[in-house]
Amino acid sequence: MQPVIIRADQVEKYYPQPNENRIQVISPTDLSISAGEIVALLGPSGSGKSTLLRMLTGLSAPSAGVVYWHEKPIATADVNVSIVFQSFALFPWLTVLENVEAPLKARGMEAAERRKRSLKILDTVGLDGFQAAYPKELSGGMRQRVGFARALVVEPEVLFMDEPFSALDVLTAENLRSELLELWQKKTIPTKAIFIVTHNIEEAVLLADRIIVLGRNPGHIRTDFKVTLSHPRDRKTTAFTQLVDYIYKVLTQPESKPPALPRPLGGKPARNQRQMHYQMLPHARPGGIAGLLELVLDHDGKDDIYRLADDLAFEIDDLLPIVDAAQLLGFLTVTEGDAAITPTGAEYANSEILRQKELFRAAALENVLLIRQIVRAIEAKSDRSVPEDFFQDLLDEQFSEEETILQLETAINWGRYAELFDFDVSRRRFILPEKLNETESDSSAEIGA
Repeated sequence: MQPVIIRADQVEKYYPQPNENRIQVISPTDLSISAGEIVALLGPSGSGKSTLLRMLTGLSAPSAGVVYWHEKPIATADVNVSIVFQSFALFPWLTVLENVEAPLKARGMEAAERRKRSLKILDTVGLDGFQAAYPKELSGGMRQRVGFARALVVEPEVLFMDEPFSALDVLTAENLRSELLELWQKKTIPTKAIFIVTHNIEEAVLLADRIIVLGRNPGHIRTDFKVTLSHPRDRKTTAFTQLVDYIYKVLTQPESKPPALPRPLGGKPARNQRQMHYQMLPHARPGGIAGLLELVLDHDGKDDIYRLADDLAFEIDDLLPIVDAAQLLGFLTVTEGDAAITPTGAEYANSEILRQKELFRAAALENVLLIRQIVRAIEAKSDRSVPEDFFQDLLDEQFSEEETILQLETAINWGRYAELFDFDVSRRRFILPEKLNETESDSSAEIGA
């Protein structure tokens, strides 16, 4: 068994609020990084991937819990890590060689030694001959190579990468992934472990020995498993496809218990650490939901989510909220990465606008707790209106301030479309649709008077 380099013991991140509540970003989490493994961290936007990375590197202190470096608290340990960022983060006024030398210079290394080591790592990552070039003279892929060289030149024990390939074109990213894996497998670099944050599921399956998938609100581990596929990994094999589909299923069904890993991959998914009272409303518009349903219907009522995103040239993070919304409303079912339209979804996609509104109205009332509560609260009031603050206070117990605003915006958008309620912006109140007209008429009469 390989030694553990970094161990997080019940670490969490939260921000205290004046009312003695707190916004929980990461719930208490246990996590370890051992020598000899590449760990990939996946999760939807807002799940705290980068926050967790910063705590594991020692850049950010956890609000509670402890991160250990070789079993010493990271705050007092001699930590040897490097980070490769999504943006190239190079100094534009320095040459390639000077950029790579920068961290060694900061450590006080003699000029001759740092030049020797920097030239060696530039040769390793394929940049021999570009020492005197400036970043503006390089392509995106070459600039990211400089970023890798700068991170590796300090010979980190753990290399952290925060979506390092996302700013590159497909072919360049694929080449860099392959080259990184080759350096790792041949032990050309002294790094003992790699931790990569990514939103690309195939990238995780191609590279990682272990994959962790986060849920959100607050961030928590939904599944943590070892990948037993041998290298090089072929995207076309059944085992690879099964694993990609499994991760899609975990990501697209955030409120259900994580499914079992497909055999023979093994591993034990982590149990869900938090059950939410309110569903997390995906930030998708009715028009986007209708468009997605029409596309799935055109593909014989069923399509692979990854292939659909690829066909539309969407990032999966852009498509997932629309898929989640359609699934929440009962218009789609998602099984192992395949989206299948339901009979109600097919009727919605084929209907005229008025019928679509009726179907959306019924689906929202049946499936969305927040919308159902808003409608009932309005109906229970004699003046048929409820202040926005009432629901803000309820949602604040579960979501951050920013997410609470987004949740209410989505609910208002859906409620207006379905003609279940309207929202009086001037008074910040939920009202029945006809009440808004009455309010406007009263205001006009007062002005006329």
